[in-house]
Amino acid sequence: MIRHLVLFKLNEGVDRDDPRVAEGEKAFQALEGEIAEIRHWELGWNLSDRPIAYDFAINSAFDDAEALRRYAEHPAHQAGVSLWREFATWVIADYEF
Repeated sequence: MIRHLVLFKLNEGVDRDDPRVAEGEKAFQALEGEIAEIRHWELGWNLSDRPIAYDFAINSAFDDAEALRRYAEHPAHQAGVSLWREFATWVIADYEF
């Protein structure tokens, strides 16, 4: 199994109540039922007020690297990425477990 972690940081001046953010969150929430390769899917907003904390996280799992690749290339995932690209930056980590 491959764990795929993504941490998002909203750009300066962008708040969680921005309509673009709501649209981006909704797009990623919908991926679990839309992309067959997803084995585990959870996402949520950070609760910490620490300045080093990121704002939003996705914790997901896939059978193998090929399934993760198919997910990453899926049009629904790419549509969500395009939305988030407008108001956030992110980092990822992929590892076997």
